[in-house]
Amino acid sequence: METLFYFLALLQVLTGVYLIWHALQWLGYVRRRLRTDAGFYSPRVALLCPCKGVESGLERNLVSLTEFERQNYEIFFILASGSDPARGIIERVAKNSRAKANVVIAGPPNGCSEKVNNLRVAIEQLPPEFEALAFTDSDVRPGKSWLHNLVAPLGDVRVGATTTMRWFIPNRNNLATALLAAWNAPVITMLSEKGKNFCWGGGTAIRRSIFEQSGVLDEWKNSVSDDYSLTRALERKNHPILFLPECLTLSYVETDFDGLLEFTNRQILITRVYADKVWARAAATHFLYCLTLVFGALLILGNLLAQRPAFHLVALTFLPLLLSAIRGSIRLIGVTEAVPAARSQITGQAWIYVLLTVFIPFLYLVNFANSLITRRIRWRGVNYELISSEQTRIG
Repeated sequence: METLFYFLALLQVLTGVYLIWHALQWLGYVRRRLRTDAGFYSPRVALLCPCKGVESGLERNLVSLTEFERQNYEIFFILASGSDPARGIIERVAKNSRAKANVVIAGPPNGCSEKVNNLRVAIEQLPPEFEALAFTDSDVRPGKSWLHNLVAPLGDVRVGATTTMRWFIPNRNNLATALLAAWNAPVITMLSEKGKNFCWGGGTAIRRSIFEQSGVLDEWKNSVSDDYSLTRALERKNHPILFLPECLTLSYVETDFDGLLEFTNRQILITRVYADKVWARAAATHFLYCLTLVFGALLILGNLLAQRPAFHLVALTFLPLLLSAIRGSIRLIGVTEAVPAARSQITGQAWIYVLLTVFIPFLYLVNFANSLITRRIRWRGVNYELISSEQTRIG
């Protein structure tokens, strides 16, 4: 058992060192992007924001979408039902918006998720004057230059789409919310300068011509995931996706343990269905990390009970945790530089993103196990069965 532990510990140390190197590369890219001028490309943009239900901070989130600077844009708030409880808030925000804002009622979906159906219906109704599409979510709160910075790089015809990622800031001082923020944090370093990036539905921009040429609407017909399906469509046409850390988006969250598991299980199951290779690599990585820590803890306990020296075991068990914490610290530095307005708030909760993240792989294991035994998710009050990446059953 000790021999196996030594092998696993060595593997985790080597992996940890590599991931620190990768995090430093990521930080360097963040800093280069922050020094890069966005450019002058400013097409007419349709900003599409699917909404459902009244969530914490909804009105302030939506108001932030009406305050963008240096961009010629029009907002489309999209609801599946005219009786949605968020409609009153949305109409008030639209009425007071500096940019023209519209409320679209998409109707119930058929064979796809409500979010995907909302986007499909709104895009099919767009007049031809819109040269670019930008997608966002109702639970994020971007800064005033966000839309311009997201869209301007599309002036380079080599760019297929631009994307960014969310950063969760807990609104409640409870463990479930802290775990959610820690769970989400590592996702941000999955996007990079030269890696195989994916679109995030809360912050993606694309030229309309590329969107149409890639057949995204057809890809969405039977899909539950707007962003993974968009990514697949772009990959088929070899259109690269540019990650923009300067557009990192804050999302103020609060949840309980039921909400935590609903969200995290949903994300991992969607990943298994739409990006099975990514799922498999992540599952193996997290499993080996957790197995190493459990083996180490058992061996340490056994040696202590037998009154044998355990320092070497403690050191080998602690080292992967230390390397993970260092990686979290590098990630935190990049985020606070990319979102300076929230630096004090983020650093005030640094223990979540540095220390708690070290143990998050155990939560991921729960998510991976769930994705092996079910194909069902619950999303904003609606149940879906993900039969395949091309077939979704509602209810």
